[in-house]
Amino acid sequence: MAHRTAEQVLDPDVRARLAALTDIDPELVLDDLTTPAAHRALADAELLVTGWGCPRIDVAVLDAAPRLRAVVHTAGTVRHHITAACWERGLTVSSAAAANAVPVAEYTLAMILLANKRVLDTARTYRTERRRIDWNARHPDAGNYRRTVGILSASVIGRRVIDLLRPHDLNVLLHDPFVTDTEARDLGAEPVSLPDLFTVSDVLSVHTPLLPETRGLVGRELLGRLRTGATLINTARGAVVDQTALTGEVVSGRINAVLDVTEPEVLPADSPLWDCPNVLITPHIAGSKGGELRRLADLALTEIESYALGRPFAHPVRPEHLARLA
Repeated sequence: MAHRTAEQVLDPDVRARLAALTDIDPELVLDDLTTPAAHRALADAELLVTGWGCPRIDVAVLDAAPRLRAVVHTAGTVRHHITAACWERGLTVSSAAAANAVPVAEYTLAMILLANKRVLDTARTYRTERRRIDWNARHPDAGNYRRTVGILSASVIGRRVIDLLRPHDLNVLLHDPFVTDTEARDLGAEPVSLPDLFTVSDVLSVHTPLLPETRGLVGRELLGRLRTGATLINTARGAVVDQTALTGEVVSGRINAVLDVTEPEVLPADSPLWDCPNVLITPHIAGSKGGELRRLADLALTEIESYALGRPFAHPVRPEHLARLA
């Protein structure tokens, strides 16, 4: 992993626990697996603890690591470093995606509730007009009671969002082509078609992984189905949404957007989205930040303990599921 990642995720207590579970040099951090120092470490390595900034584990790396059997990733997606050669070797891989899903789902829940309450609109108007206003008259549709929330994809995060929505008096809809109607209802959502999800939702939350077939999935036609005043929330990947089509919709003022991810990741300085009063842009902060990083480390430590005891991982990444994973 990157040295900065190690500093942030592997605090002294985590490193001490690692040293207690394994035969490891807790100070050895590799961000390049081709150096002589890396090859010396890889020669005897049975398990790799990886994180953001990990180089690709390709055939050359595996040739230098003949004893390697497992990888425990302290973050979500493993697409950036786990290669086909790893699966061909038969490596067992674990990911902390479930731990990283927690803050993303919490962020999403907060934004759903705030969007339905029309908090950003109200705060902006109040700051501008600075007087007593009949808010019920100004926003007669505000509030969360019996509002409709659409969830696009029952990913790990999407499922957790649905679960967090349970205590609230909301109608929750789901579209996911890989989830049966019975499974959707068991999760706590009503299954609907993709067009209907956009047509009837007051808030539409995107949780689709970025795959070749999902790039630009949320395009002009689907965005046009959102009712006037609806809110689109994207905490997945920016490229799942057609940025040009979205820009046109929000610049017109017809819909609102909460974007924790964009395409590109940092918008150009002259992007009209920056100045849209009905758009909230955050810099990819929904995932684990600050103290939440410890949750990632704790999950990884639990997986390493399971491996040391000869038990299977609780959060394995399986190659047959890669086509649907972020």
